Amino acid sequence: MTYRILLLDDEPAICEITSILLKKLGYDAVITSKGEDSIEVYRAALNQDARFDVVILDLSVPGGLGGKEVIAALLEMDPKVKALVSSGDANDPAVSRFRDFGFTGVLMKPYTKAVLDETIKKVINSE
Repeated sequence: MTYRILLLDDEPAICEITSILLKKLGYDAVITSKGEDSIEVYRAALNQDARFDVVILDLSVPGGLGGKEVIAALLEMDPKVKALVSSGDANDPAVSRFRDFGFTGVLMKPYTKAVLDETIKKVINSE
């Protein structure tokens, strides 16, 4: 079984590198750079009964919807969504109290291939 991952990040280099890592790890990845696009891609996947197993959301997206806003919208659509907040700022409340914001886990930047895989598997196997 191939797990489907949706990644939101506004940094083109992070999108490119993470896309490569996810593919090498055997995941089917969809990459978005805007929160609004992430919400639409998720909605379309739900409507096609092809839901994402994990969503990785960058906390801050300049000029658009970031992780906190996107997870709120996704939870309205799908209360069972499993999402990781991705950030380099460990002091942000959405990182330190991720569950309060509706996230399932945290993926701190910068991350390695091994940490990416381990964190995704932990979320997939969580209830």
